[in-house]
Amino acid sequence: TLIVVLTTLPVFFLDGLMGSFFRPLALAYILSILASLAVALTVTPALSLMLLKGRTMHRGDGPLLRWLKSGYRRVLPFFIGRAKIALVALIALLVGSGWLFTRLKEEYLPNFQERDFLMHWLEKTGTSVEAMSRITIQASKELRAVPGVNHFGSHIARAELGDEVVGPNFTELWISLDPGADYDASLKKINEIVDGYPGLYRDVQTYLRERVKEVLTGASASIVVRLFGPDLPTLRAKGSEISKAMEGIAGVTALKVEPINTVPHIQVKLRNDAASLHGLSPGLVRQAVGTLIKGRKAGEVYEDQKVHDVTVWGVPQVRTDATALANLLIDTPVGSHVRLGDVAEVAILPTPNEIKREGASRRLDVTCNVTAGHTLGEVAREVQEKVSALSFPAGYHPEFLGEFAARQESQQRLLWLGLASLLGILALLQADFQSLRLTALVGISLPFALIGGVVAAWTWGGVLSIGSLVGFITVLGIAARNGIMLISHYRHLEKEERVPFGPELILRGAMERLAPILMTAACAALALVPLVIRGNIPGHEIEYPMALVILGGLVTSTVLNLLILPALYGWLGRGKTAAASSVSA
Repeated sequence: TLIVVLTTLPVFFLDGLMGSFFRPLALAYILSILASLAVALTVTPALSLMLLKGRTMHRGDGPLLRWLKSGYRRVLPFFIGRAKIALVALIALLVGSGWLFTRLKEEYLPNFQERDFLMHWLEKTGTSVEAMSRITIQASKELRAVPGVNHFGSHIARAELGDEVVGPNFTELWISLDPGADYDASLKKINEIVDGYPGLYRDVQTYLRERVKEVLTGASASIVVRLFGPDLPTLRAKGSEISKAMEGIAGVTALKVEPINTVPHIQVKLRNDAASLHGLSPGLVRQAVGTLIKGRKAGEVYEDQKVHDVTVWGVPQVRTDATALANLLIDTPVGSHVRLGDVAEVAILPTPNEIKREGASRRLDVTCNVTAGHTLGEVAREVQEKVSALSFPAGYHPEFLGEFAARQESQQRLLWLGLASLLGILALLQADFQSLRLTALVGISLPFALIGGVVAAWTWGGVLSIGSLVGFITVLGIAARNGIMLISHYRHLEKEERVPFGPELILRGAMERLAPILMTAACAALALVPLVIRGNIPGHEIEYPMALVILGGLVTSTVLNLLILPALYGWLGRGKTAAASSVSA
């Protein structure tokens, strides 16, 4: 039980999204294991005393177990007599599964089959709200005509206190699918409609997928190349260069350089000498100009239990005319008026529509998604190769973010923690067996589970996600239990029942442990079979690959523990005590 708990502990050290997804699962698993231990040590003995008292002991095996033992008795001696060949076969299986492991497609999180979608539409900077409304209304008519689409909604730009900092050229569309609609066919039709609006950046995502991406990088894309540097024009030039390098990569879609364009900007530069002649301070001038262009709250009106702000500002013709702005009359402290143009320089200049900083440095994002038929890992690696081959001036550097980067970090952490967990398992085994030889034998049995997990992942989908990696770590504890059960029974036969070391001991111990090992594996497997049979349906996107890996690992660990481990014990398990006993005999 401690070993099973140890194999699950690495999951608790996953941070970020992976920790949020898998920590509750690991906690429930550990609590179940500990609860089962408490029941086995307390309730089960009490129930046995109550329910089995006075019962006649029925000795003998059932028909199924007799049939299994009959076949096992005929097969096992073949392996016991060929231990070295069995070891070579095991090494070959491990090498083969390692090669298959490298061929698995890497994935951070699965595509959650939600029936609520959102789409980001981004037009060129300066596009009016009226133009975005026309596009949105037309898109709503086409999307609502798709069979299965129940609801449609959208918002353009941002509310006054909205959480998203976007301009009027940004629209977010929302649609919901009917639960009975064909998911894949409806999604394909939606994508076709969205792709029918060229000239603007657009995407189709589920709510959860979009939240995951934005939490990771702040951008709603799977791969993000974030370029840092001090000068904005240089950032834009290098961003275009990165975009061109990524264009030829197979699988790249929705490629976008963060749109930082120049927009008209009114600049009022105070002439201090002229302003001081009229007793004007920069604050007074700024207040007057701000009132004209941005508006200033002058009061409130209460109507129907609602509060309406009263704002004073200039008429549209004045707000957009530099000449009219220069003729603005400003009150002086002595009660006279002076033209703004007489005390300040008024000009309309180009300026970036937005400037983003991170870590005290300006930054620019180049983002893309991955098309169906290509994996996130292979596309992200090629993006890193292409971008890393480019030259950057001093003070400029790219960073690779997004789902793949988060996956690499989580995978590396999980593997190192898994190695620490493995060392803890071996330490527990050594404390129990007091024999390096026996500890090594159980350690050899642990990779038995990995072989089946890799084969299962490769056979059904060929995708390696974080859920699969968690499955690999979890199945190690179950595999270790079977090995411990077998080797502990061999020691019991030698020490307690004085059975001499040899083929008869190996055969007898394996036959007597056949039923417990099969029962342990079957009970764990039966709990996973419903998940595997139902397949990758909505709601099972994380549990399905994990269940596949665990089920495949259970099959191979059970088979190899029953065939290979007895052969290895017969070859390597003869300790000094057993050898001395046979010599004295």
